[in-house]
Amino acid sequence: MENLQDYLPQSIVGKNVLVTGGSTGIGRAIVLLLAQMGANVVFFGHNAQHVQDALADAKAVAKGKVHGFVADTSKEEEIIRIFNEADAHLTSLDVLVNNAAVGYGNVTEGSYTDWHRVLNINLLGYLACTAAALQRMQAKGAGHIVNIGSMSADRREETGSVYVATKAGIQAYSEALRKEVNKQGIKVTLIEPGAVDTDMQQKTTQEKLQIVAQEKMLEANDVAVAVLYALSQPKRCDVVELKIRPHMQLI
Repeated sequence: MENLQDYLPQSIVGKNVLVTGGSTGIGRAIVLLLAQMGANVVFFGHNAQHVQDALADAKAVAKGKVHGFVADTSKEEEIIRIFNEADAHLTSLDVLVNNAAVGYGNVTEGSYTDWHRVLNINLLGYLACTAAALQRMQAKGAGHIVNIGSMSADRREETGSVYVATKAGIQAYSEALRKEVNKQGIKVTLIEPGAVDTDMQQKTTQEKLQIVAQEKMLEANDVAVAVLYALSQPKRCDVVELKIRPHMQLI
């Protein structure tokens, strides 16, 4: 009889993790869960108060090391600083969770400067952080890149063409990236949530709680658990793509 212990989730205790956009919403939930499960977690956000709040909450439950700071993935020099900060607080890098993103509407709104910033954060930021992470992972022949995408890549809402473009780019990028790096022992996972109760949703807190209760919106913790699932698989098993929808979100 096979040893079923071999098929149980693998521990992430002691894993060294960098989470981008980890001070609010989905990113914050990921930071708290992974820290509570014993990973060493470094994260950043763009708002100092949000970072301080998330760091205090993470330290309260952490079983490993945790460090948070303020940074902005829209700028090349900031990407360099982010990874210098990670190097200073982690002995190596096992996992990168690309999550930092901003919402945006249509191309008929705003200006070139606005679109440029959205693309820098939502798409180029993922690419740049991945490139920096790979430099650290390739040396040891192991690692895991988790890209947080969106159902917008498939649904392609008419109210958010700029945002859709970035998430469709992440979807295609993740598939190509996996083919590029899996032979080096590096895993790539794309997680595409449906509607999630975060600041990106333009509704009041009470309205969002009601929608969650109606099973038409996820909680951020639902996505965090999906990340943990992907990271907990044995070396032979890749979770390539996870689409997570609220039970009553039918499209």
